[in-house]
Order: sequence, then C-alpha cells, then structure tokens
Amino acid sequence: MSMSADEPAVPPDYPGLRPLPQLIFSSRWLQLPLYLGLIVAQGVYVVLFLKELWHLVLGAMKFTEQEIMLVVLGLIDVVMISNLLIMVIVGGYETFVSRLELERHPDQPEWLSHVNASVLKIKLAMAIIGISSIHLLRTFIYAGSLGQDSGHYTAAGVMWQTIIHALFVLSAIGIAFVEKLSQSAYTQSHQRH
Repeated sequence: MSMSADEPAVPPDYPGLRPLPQLIFSSRWLQLPLYLGLIVAQGVYVVLFLKELWHLVLGAMKFTEQEIMLVVLGLIDVVMISNLLIMVIVGGYETFVSRLELERHPDQPEWLSHVNASVLKIKLAMAIIGISSIHLLRTFIYAGSLGQDSGHYTAAGVMWQTIIHALFVLSAIGIAFVEKLSQSAYTQSHQRH
C-alpha cells in the first residue's frame, strides 16, 4: 500500500512522544465510545423510519393529502437527522480521532476527501438548517388551526420557531463568513512566506 504525497509518513527513526504528550494525544480515543453510541442512535433512527413508513403504507387509502404530507415530512426529517449523524460520525472520527483510510474506496463520500473542522462546522450548520426547515414547514401546515382547541401550536410557538430558525440561518452565515475570513488570512500569511 503506497502512501500519497499529502499523507504524513512516520519516519523509521521517529523517537516517539514523551509520556505526557503521548497521554494527551492518546486521549482522543476517549471519543470512540461517543461515535459508537451515535452509530446505535443511527440504528434507532432506521427503526423509527421503518415504523413511520409502515404507518404511511397502512394509512395510504384513508389518510388525507395533508396527513400524507405530514408523514412524508416526518420521513424526510428522520433522513436528514440520519445524514447529520453520518456527517458527525464519519467526519468527526476522521477529523478528531483517526484516519479511516478510505482514499481509494469506491464508496468514499465526496465531502470526506476535504473534511476538516471548518468544513464539518459548515456542513453541520447547513444540516441543522435543513432539519429546522422541515420542522418549520410542519408547523406552518398546522398554522391553520391556530386558536382552535384542537390546534397543535400557538401563535407564540410559531413565532418562536420562526425566530429560532432565522437564528440558525444567521449563525450558519456567520460561521461561513468567519471561516472565509480565516481562510483568507491563512492564504495571505502563506503568500508572504
């Protein structure tokens, strides 16, 4: 197995780390149970998806169009949360724990080839906005029943969900802007040297 030019190679005469730096560096493996736990959570979401899909199939003939749309939005929500979990599991493990060495694997996600903490933050922010959008759309569908006894939401609840969603969007824009500034500063400092 040959190593590409951008992969660091440990020289054969590498003396290793002193005990304290070795302990600190090895502490990254304490995150492994966290990522394994997220894999279990991913399995729970698969079960939830199948349960909701079965619910949709069984009720397809008796549900109204709005009820079908709400169940489908629930399915999309589960998929988007599952995608978020995959990004955190794979991207986080690759960034903070150890390399997965998937460079030549045919199923390697395209985004993983250039993942770092900055890219991961932006991708996570976009995924959270997508999930928030699905929840907000579901709320807007129920908005017609505001003020009724059977209503799921209150006017204040809709307002707060909208404000929170807007804050997610502004946060993502802020993160992207700060990352762009950081990248520009990094590029300029390397051009001077």
